[in-house]
Amino acid sequence: MSESPYIHNVNAQNFQSIVLENSLKVPVLVDFWADWCQPCQTLMPMLAKLAEEYGGKFILAKVNSDEEQELAGHFGIKSLPTMKLFVDGKIVGEKMGVLPESEIRAFIDQYITNESDNLMNAANAAFEQGNTEEGLAMLNQALALDPTNADLKISMASVVLSQGDKDSALALLDSLSEDDKKKQEAVKLLATINLSGQLEGIPSLEDIESDLAKDPKNLAALLHKSTHLSAQGDHQSAMDCLLTVVQTDLQFQDGAARKGLFVLFDMLGGEHPAVQKCRRKLFTLLH
Repeated sequence: MSESPYIHNVNAQNFQSIVLENSLKVPVLVDFWADWCQPCQTLMPMLAKLAEEYGGKFILAKVNSDEEQELAGHFGIKSLPTMKLFVDGKIVGEKMGVLPESEIRAFIDQYITNESDNLMNAANAAFEQGNTEEGLAMLNQALALDPTNADLKISMASVVLSQGDKDSALALLDSLSEDDKKKQEAVKLLATINLSGQLEGIPSLEDIESDLAKDPKNLAALLHKSTHLSAQGDHQSAMDCLLTVVQTDLQFQDGAARKGLFVLFDMLGGEHPAVQKCRRKLFTLLH
């Protein structure tokens, strides 16, 4: 095992160079084990397989706890096997026992930066500088390297939507897994797309204001006004319009106002102050 460039037997003398110094460049997974520990023997080949498969994206450091009792004591090892993950010279996580391979992958993956991540970061920097085409090209490169990366797809959907390409944004979001579609940014984007679609075919804001001047309780006009206000970014006023409809007639147009509020909640996110305030008002109206 120690012959692999990605797997090392560690002791008190080489801990600094193998674990701490390497962790400044890539994550280092330290596996505390012992010969007598049967679960350790089960875990070992799985960790070795992952280390080889990842090809240097993380280092596996193995500590025989019986032979290196000082190290084991220093890190408070009370049961075996115990894995500690080091990044930038510090422990960032710990796992104990024999875990499914998928859980170990997830434990390591959150600290691994790959080429697609670097490209996505560079693309975001390009967008901030106004270099949209350059950033989009980088996202395309990143997606070619990592075609299942949900964050990449969501970022690209956001960019193409900002350029007016709603169909491409929808296609990217539709390609996400069911779990990834529940990510907050994906939910927000889909809500934004749905909102933009609602603007098609409704009266102009000027005409709507004229109708409301004649009848402030024109519920259809209030619904249309909320759509315009949302599209303009005035979400608080849009919610106020919808709350007025809910208060007047909850079932108007098959509960359109309540549904519209939920779309805004999705688009803004549950932590948004306007959403929290509106939820309280809606709860009061409904109960």
